[in-house]
Amino acid sequence: MNRRTLIKQLGLSLPGYLLSKQAGASFLGSLDQQAAGPFQPTWESLQSYAVPDWYRNAKFGIWAHWGPQCEPEHGDWYARGMYEEGSDHYKYHLQKYGHPSKFGFKDVIHQWKAEKWDPDHLVSLYKRVGAKYFFAMANHHDNLDLWNSKYQSWNSVNVGPKKDLIVGWAKAAKKQGLPFGVSVHAAHAWTWYETAQGSDKNGPLAGVPYDGKLTKAEGKGAWWQGMDPQELYAQNHALSKNGLQWDWNNGTTVPSKAYCDKFLKRTLELIDKYEPELLYFDDTVLPFHGLNDVGLQLAAHHYNQSLKRNKGILKAVVNGKILNDMQRKCLVWDIERGQSNVIEPFTWQTDTCIGGWHYDKRVYENKSYKSAQTVIQTLTDIVSKNGNLLLNIPVKGNGSIDDQEVAILEEIAAWMTINSECIFDTRPWKVYGEGPAISDAAPIAAQGFNEGKGKPFGAADMRFTTKGDTLYAVVFGWPDNGKVTIKSLSDGNTLRPGAVNKVELVGGGELHFQRNAAGLDVTLPENRPALTYANVLKIS
Repeated sequence: MNRRTLIKQLGLSLPGYLLSKQAGASFLGSLDQQAAGPFQPTWESLQSYAVPDWYRNAKFGIWAHWGPQCEPEHGDWYARGMYEEGSDHYKYHLQKYGHPSKFGFKDVIHQWKAEKWDPDHLVSLYKRVGAKYFFAMANHHDNLDLWNSKYQSWNSVNVGPKKDLIVGWAKAAKKQGLPFGVSVHAAHAWTWYETAQGSDKNGPLAGVPYDGKLTKAEGKGAWWQGMDPQELYAQNHALSKNGLQWDWNNGTTVPSKAYCDKFLKRTLELIDKYEPELLYFDDTVLPFHGLNDVGLQLAAHHYNQSLKRNKGILKAVVNGKILNDMQRKCLVWDIERGQSNVIEPFTWQTDTCIGGWHYDKRVYENKSYKSAQTVIQTLTDIVSKNGNLLLNIPVKGNGSIDDQEVAILEEIAAWMTINSECIFDTRPWKVYGEGPAISDAAPIAAQGFNEGKGKPFGAADMRFTTKGDTLYAVVFGWPDNGKVTIKSLSDGNTLRPGAVNKVELVGGGELHFQRNAAGLDVTLPENRPALTYANVLKIS
């Protein structure tokens, strides 16, 4: 095989190929550590992947995006923002903990105890709400492994809670019969933590370095004596030219081979030790895409391990972001805080949250969580387009969720108890829906982020799903006149030329209907259901 063919198969840029070559032993050299199987770490090989039916049927998962950055209860990216002079996180950190030259994120980890964490209680609640799979965060950009990691001393067994959090979540998911997933975010710690190399430019501590470049030797007499802060912060390198970038070839300081190798070993251990069926990477495509084949190795290993575990049946899923058409054959495309505006040919996933990714007590105080209505309408919209929804319920630092979150979950559960047949085990129809929100949909920006930017759903909007010969029309409101017209079912319409014999309101009995040239006119009952923002019409 010539060099250019190899580069193409690995999905590398030429600089990425040269980095791997110049580093000595290729990343391909670690293949002997991996499970044998049909999948090889090439895009050509991964294109034989097929999304498992269980995942296509599941539609809805819940995620605990929980780690040490939830301890301050001040929101997302705390471990980066606390080192950005003048930022919201920085000001909060000064007030709560002190200056980041004296009390860094390693010290926040030390205070994190997770004393109220009850994974059995939470996962059983999530199953009752309707989740068909469960995700736990295995590490974030803060680089703390939340399991008993052999390759990363900074882990939740050695510091902080002194517990193997992934084993607790995995056991709870298995007890509830839910497929278990882990999300891996740590590849970008190399650049994400670069703010910890800085210092204040103003004030009494101007020029005093933050703790991002501390060495193991400087821990004498400290609580972290004997531990190397550089294992956590990974900042013994020059700052990136263009600041934080998700594209490794866009001015970032290139991570060392040792750093990438260690990430590979950590993640292989996570897959082998805890046997997740779902693996989410918070990366463009895969970890270190464009630099080396680490991400390809991990995807191939994950698929092969699933085949080995499940007696030749592939049950595994790998989520990646910003995928091209070829890559969507190999992985499940993930859209962050947004959704597609078409019926996608391949199963995809939205990941979003009812609040911030990390717990933020201000969201609670301001009562600004997403409502159950928003969650249910979003889920229905996604399912109508061949997607799944992974929903994060922010967990407090102590391991519990708050009463507002519980109330939202209970309302979702109440809707699901009556209406879930239009969600689970369904497939898209020929069109995904009707209504004004379709023409005013917002385009995807980068990895997603079009959530809430289009026209809000109303009673004139509906979404379709199918199960066998049954068509479901989910109407996003109760029209003032009590009548719904489904234009896609007009008399003689080629979308469904056959007769309509029966229309029911799920949970509410048969309805009167009339089909004409304008559409299928359905008269809703006088007695409205308790939740009228997603009314399910069952058409047969």
